[in-house]
Amino acid sequence: MPNEKAIRFEASQLEKKEMYKLMSGSVVPRPIAWVSSKSREGILNIAPFSFFTVASPEPPILAISIGQGAYQESRDTKTKDTLTNILDLEEFVINVVPESLANAMHESSKPYHEQDDEFKKAGLTPQGSTTIEVPSVLESPIAFECKLEQTIQFGDNHMVFGRVKQVHVHEDIYLEGYKTDINQWKPLARLAGDYASLSNPFTLPKE
Repeated sequence: MPNEKAIRFEASQLEKKEMYKLMSGSVVPRPIAWVSSKSREGILNIAPFSFFTVASPEPPILAISIGQGAYQESRDTKTKDTLTNILDLEEFVINVVPESLANAMHESSKPYHEQDDEFKKAGLTPQGSTTIEVPSVLESPIAFECKLEQTIQFGDNHMVFGRVKQVHVHEDIYLEGYKTDINQWKPLARLAGDYASLSNPFTLPKE
């Protein structure tokens, strides 16, 4: 029997912005994929996306959803630079975001011109990758070098699936058994419009 106290929303009757608010405020906390990419002209781009998850460990696939960007007079499309770059070069890097890089991450989320080097704008250092041409963020403790596996379009959003080719984990936060020390690198999480820290992670007993 339906919960009598539940407020119900018919999905087909909601505007895009209304559904976005419900989803982004309910599916929380979300990890942040800090995606570095490069244009055909070699211009570096870095941008955060919080519709991000592991699609599969075998094969190793990560997934991010990329929506439309802000309209720019210099071009007749709202396609975000990140998506354009990924489709053009078919490679990208997903960097994680620790609390210590929150301000730099926020700076990189601004709608810069496509000719701007966003690494420089955010004060970040590009670190050469080993399997692809796109660099990672030197300051980030974990980076996944990815080759484009496929994209699926849903309305104005593109779900991008990347096959992980190389993983970089800073030695200071690596634990034995292929684990990372979350308490050490302190991942930043996204809520609706706000951010959150994992201030008190805990473990439940295993049977």
